[in-house]
Amino acid sequence: MRDYAKETEKRIAFIRQALEEAHADGILFGNSGGKDSALVGILCKMACENTEGIILPCSSKRNFTIDKDDGMEVAEQFGIKTRLIDLTAQKELLMQTVSEVATLNDAAIANIAPRLRMITLYTVAASENRLVAGTGNASEYYMGYFTKWGDGAYDLNPIADLTATEVFEFLRYLKAPEAVITKAPSAGLFEGQTDEEDMGVTYAAIDRYIQTGEAEEKDKAIIDRYHSRSEHKRRGFNRYQG
Repeated sequence: MRDYAKETEKRIAFIRQALEEAHADGILFGNSGGKDSALVGILCKMACENTEGIILPCSSKRNFTIDKDDGMEVAEQFGIKTRLIDLTAQKELLMQTVSEVATLNDAAIANIAPRLRMITLYTVAASENRLVAGTGNASEYYMGYFTKWGDGAYDLNPIADLTATEVFEFLRYLKAPEAVITKAPSAGLFEGQTDEEDMGVTYAAIDRYIQTGEAEEKDKAIIDRYHSRSEHKRRGFNRYQG
């Protein structure tokens, strides 16, 4: 297990350096009510008093209930100012407009919300000279379980090297609300969605594979497939260089 006292100090220094280099006045992050956004918000608040979260519900009933409630509990416990912007109407308008010229599949529809959220975060951040903090962990990155130009976009990410298991450990060290630590991780992409059911493998199995190279045959096949198919997300721009 990591020394989370030292990890806290190192990540606070990382965040402050990013702010100084960008000449930014503060930090903004999407407060989803999940484990990753909770840890990012707590660390950013420790590093920068001018840290705010935005709760960004978009269609999913869970966004307006358990996720919002858990996000507010974290914000209240750690003194993080919070705003709420409902993006449901924007998603519906985009779907209606694009449907006039294209047939939308489930994957395209599921990725609308993360991209709308990032547009919103950057719009507010640009208006207030803030940096946008990313909330993706190392397990999600390895699997490619993030939306390109959605939750995969950010100015800084203080938890990018942490596995999902380590995020849970870190939150326990920081005494974050138990509800955030124990509830099933979910991107809230559709009703009833959970990350592990969506991928077909647990974060515990993913983290074990990342750290030791060991996995059950079924889990290894799923993890390898996700990792291989998502390589384009980790490469970033595909630029012709002559």
